[in-house]
Amino acid sequence: MRVRASISAFLCGLALCVACLSAVAGAQPPPQNPAATPKQEEPPVVKKNARPEVEAQATPEPFDRRTPEQMAGHCVTLDTEAGAIVVEMLPEAAPESVRNFLNLAAAGAFDTTTFSRVVKDFVVQGGNVTTREKATPELLRRAARKVPDEPNAVKHLRGVVSLARPAEPNMATSHFFILLNDSPHLDGTFAAFGRVTSGMDVVDKVAAGELDGEKPKNPVRIRRAVIARCTAPPN
Repeated sequence: MRVRASISAFLCGLALCVACLSAVAGAQPPPQNPAATPKQEEPPVVKKNARPEVEAQATPEPFDRRTPEQMAGHCVTLDTEAGAIVVEMLPEAAPESVRNFLNLAAAGAFDTTTFSRVVKDFVVQGGNVTTREKATPELLRRAARKVPDEPNAVKHLRGVVSLARPAEPNMATSHFFILLNDSPHLDGTFAAFGRVTSGMDVVDKVAAGELDGEKPKNPVRIRRAVIARCTAPPN
């Protein structure tokens, strides 16, 4: 009898322990589903030299909206150390070249620059803004703006002003040249946009200086470039 009582007591105790363990297990929180908690995204890495999403709009310039008819009749006087050179614009032949040249002159880009290249009996070349006595980064960026090629019917005769450019198309910027002699091999290839109406004797003086190759040893400086309506030359 004692053995049966002991076994019964043991089984009752065992059942009680199992019930307790089941109750504890039921009280534990269910495992958390990782998908239930949204993962916080890391902020995108922004490069220090990243380009802004929207480029700043270029500042409007005086001749931006002028038609070729409105730009016609304008002359630019290059007041140089050797004298004045008056260049008449030819917008009907090369409107974008004229627009760029007038806007640069209005901005003072040519002021204090030099005629930095001379090829004897061929051209004198100016418009290199890096030869300026003081060139700001903004002015250098503006001067580097590309101009589309505008080959036209204007003959490259002595006194014609044309845009200089490298061999690649549509790469002209602020550089220009004045012809010392007729150069028909340039016809239909370069953008003739102006014509010297007064001061070819000054151009000849610029060309007469001593050279180191094609680089003048004492380059003539343009004091300033002035835009005005063209006037009839004196008789």
